[in-house]
Amino acid sequence: VTENRSDLEDLHLYATPREQRFRRFASLEFEGQLYMTPYDFIQAVTNDEPKCAKKWRSLSKQELNQILMETPPVWKGSSKLFRNLNEKGVISYTEYLFLLCILTKPHAGFRIAFNMFDTDGNEMVDKKEFLVLQEIFRKKNEKRERKGDEEKRAMLRLQLYGYHTSTNSVLKTEGEDLVPRSYWDTLRRSTSQALFSDLAERADDISSSLSDTTLLVHFFGKKGKAELNFEDFYRFMDNLQTEVLEIEFLSYSNGMNTISEEDFAHILLRYTNVENTSSYLENMRCRIPEEKGITFEEFRSFFQFLNNLEDFTIAMQMYNFASRSIGQDEFKRAVYVATGVKLSPHLVNTVFKIFDVDRDDQLSYKEFIGIMKDRLSRGFRGYKPIQRYTTFKSCVRKELYSR
Repeated sequence: VTENRSDLEDLHLYATPREQRFRRFASLEFEGQLYMTPYDFIQAVTNDEPKCAKKWRSLSKQELNQILMETPPVWKGSSKLFRNLNEKGVISYTEYLFLLCILTKPHAGFRIAFNMFDTDGNEMVDKKEFLVLQEIFRKKNEKRERKGDEEKRAMLRLQLYGYHTSTNSVLKTEGEDLVPRSYWDTLRRSTSQALFSDLAERADDISSSLSDTTLLVHFFGKKGKAELNFEDFYRFMDNLQTEVLEIEFLSYSNGMNTISEEDFAHILLRYTNVENTSSYLENMRCRIPEEKGITFEEFRSFFQFLNNLEDFTIAMQMYNFASRSIGQDEFKRAVYVATGVKLSPHLVNTVFKIFDVDRDDQLSYKEFIGIMKDRLSRGFRGYKPIQRYTTFKSCVRKELYSR
């Protein structure tokens, strides 16, 4: 049984941008709730649109149970987990939001995330503690719901959360702003309140009314009795970041060990609000005439640095406040001091050649930080597709490889 997206397309009018994206990429439905497969999730964070128009395929209870039975335990996780699972997995909307949070967090933030879930402080996270996530993200979305047809909004909640939510507030925080700037802020702020509210008790109700997912089985076992320690939690988060970066890198490398500097620029400028991307690309072509290539290690180190962008911004502003310019040496030093990441000289030079539009061999906040903040959001601050140009050298590389 399949249900065409167009049948419920008007629900998009009541959805936030993240909800709309989830609905566009999700391909499964079970008892009225929509789910992504691991393949859908990878597509949602590496492409601007699904490769083809999808239908929501209805899963039977037997099919869902079979999928969950084949889910590996967390200690068998790897940086190919999502690719190996492919279509054999189910990811709920709140888990989708959680995974998005992971992709843009520095490694130092992994311990913070774990401690936020570990509400009883026993250095382990159980299924009940993790399900508090469901209520936290639901409450944030309730505050952002668009006014209109209550029946339509109820249908949308059913699709996203699998149950009809009541209008009563779960968190007793009258008068307090419940819409921080990000889901990470919401998680950090609200989990600490779980011990002093009825969120934990609500988790029992949620657990009994909702179906298990691939992530719940992966973390807590098929019976839901296992507990998650920090080492396994850290490994899962690190593997997910690595996997998404590998997929993006391989989509340009065509099996080679490097991507071109121009391809690196294309990846960085995706999901940004840069109006004239051709000027950045042309600037880089003129200033890096000889292609050397960017390795995966360089590529990964740069995105680890981007996940620490907030700390780096503070370091960079200190230079600005002291009326100091930001050259390549200062940039490398600020990156290392703020994030602990060492960027190769070639990578730093490439970044400068891309973003130093006025060609003064210095980077300003406007030239770099603002653009990279857009990149971190992966399209939720406004996506503008970039036309991909192929240089002669890139064509030669790919032609040689194809032979």
